[in-house]
Amino acid sequence: MRRHRHRSGSAPAIPGIIRSTANPPLDPEVPVTEHERWMHAALKEAEIAYEEKEVPVGAVVVKEGRIIGKGHNQIEQLQDPTAHAEMIAITAAAATLQSRRLEECTLYVTLEPCPMCSGAIVLARIPTLVFGAFDSKMGASGTLYTITEDARLNHTVHVIPGV
Repeated sequence: MRRHRHRSGSAPAIPGIIRSTANPPLDPEVPVTEHERWMHAALKEAEIAYEEKEVPVGAVVVKEGRIIGKGHNQIEQLQDPTAHAEMIAITAAAATLQSRRLEECTLYVTLEPCPMCSGAIVLARIPTLVFGAFDSKMGASGTLYTITEDARLNHTVHVIPGV
């Protein structure tokens, strides 16, 4: 992902996280892809997690050009080991659509999903996953496992890593 320069007066930088108070695109001189635009929204969620002393992971579910679900890690705050950013965003999106199937949606998440979240992505029938950083310890969408692309399951996901 490209690093963007920020105007003076913006919030202090968190290592590995782009900070901004503006909506994407951040800098009109730097072209931003659609995936980068939505990843920036996921990064904003990760900033919230960081401020809440959580592992800074954020996620958004997008359908037809709008965010229908978003979330950030809340494991410590809720004392819930399943309160991952992806799970919260998927739950919010399902509530918005009033459907457990999130077909025609894209999930953007700042870190490669773990096995639990990758399984939820498959079960929700999300067709496209875009993630930022690879996770060498728990990554289940290409690094350690390929749950999202396992043809033996009832659904496979198109994965776009490294955004």
